[in-house]
Amino acid sequence: MKTIGLFAPSGFVADPAIADRAERVLRAAGYAVKRDPALGACATRFAGSDDERLAAIYRIADDPGVDVALALRGGYGISRLLDRLDFARIARAAKLWVGMSDFTAFQTALFAKTGQASLHGPMVGDFGREVASAFALAHFDAMLQHGQDVFRIDVAQPHRDSASGRLWGGNLTMLCHLLATPFWPECAGEILFIEDVAEAPYRVDRMLHQLDFAGVLRRQKAILFGDFGGYRLGATDNGFDLDAVIRSWRQRLAVPIFTGLPFGHIPDKLSLPIGGEARVAADECGWELEFALSER
Repeated sequence: MKTIGLFAPSGFVADPAIADRAERVLRAAGYAVKRDPALGACATRFAGSDDERLAAIYRIADDPGVDVALALRGGYGISRLLDRLDFARIARAAKLWVGMSDFTAFQTALFAKTGQASLHGPMVGDFGREVASAFALAHFDAMLQHGQDVFRIDVAQPHRDSASGRLWGGNLTMLCHLLATPFWPECAGEILFIEDVAEAPYRVDRMLHQLDFAGVLRRQKAILFGDFGGYRLGATDNGFDLDAVIRSWRQRLAVPIFTGLPFGHIPDKLSLPIGGEARVAADECGWELEFALSER
C-alpha cells in the first residue's frame, strides 16, 4: 500500500474540511494518508511563512514512510523558495511529487536540476471537492499503480502527425516565469503540454510569443493544449478568443498542435508526467496520447 503525504507548499485553504474529504477519498481508493503537521497553516496568502513551507517540503521528502507527495493547492509561493531548495536532496528521497498550477515551478526546477519526473495532476483541493472527480482519481490511480496511462481524444485535428519524446510542461504562466533562470530545462525534440486559467487569450498569445522568441516552441516535436478556461473576453478583444490564438499558432509553426486534452484547472483532469515518456498519434477522427513515468 502506497502512502500519500499531504503538504502545503504554496497557498492556504481556509476550510479544513477540504483535507478531511481528500483523505477519505484517498483512503477509500486504497492508499494510506499522512498529513504534514503544517497542512493547515496560514500566513497572509501563504500556507505558512517561507521557512515553514520550506520545512514542510523537506519533512515530506525526508519521511521514509511517504511514497507520494501531494500538494495542497496552487496559488502563489513556490517561486519564493526555489533558490533555497536542495534539489539533489529532494531527488535522493525518491518521492513522486504531484501537483499543478504554482507547483509547476517546483516540478520544472526538479526536472531541470535532477531529471526526476513528477506528476502534473490533481491536488488535495481537487480530491477535497464536495464531489471528487472519479475521472481524475482513476487516472491518478493508474499512474501511481502502473506508472503509465493512455487516453483517446475524439477531437479531429488538422494533421495526422505522430511523435514520441519526453513529456514536459504544465502551467503556461509558471513556465514563462522560469525562462532564463537556473530552473529552466533545456528541452528540445520533446512534447510540450500547456494549460492556464483566467488568462485572456491575448495574454496566452503573448506568453506563447515569449516562448517562441526564446527558441522553445519550434524545437518541440508536438505541443499539447489543455484547458484554458475561466476567462472573459473584453470589448477590445473583438473576437480574438482562444480558438483564434490556436489557429494563428498553427499557421505560424510547423510543429503540430493538438487540442482537447483534459488537464489543468478543471475537475476531470489527467495526471501527466513531467519528464516522463510519451507518444502522440492522430488519425482522421482524433488523437491518442500514451504516457509513462519512465521509459518502458
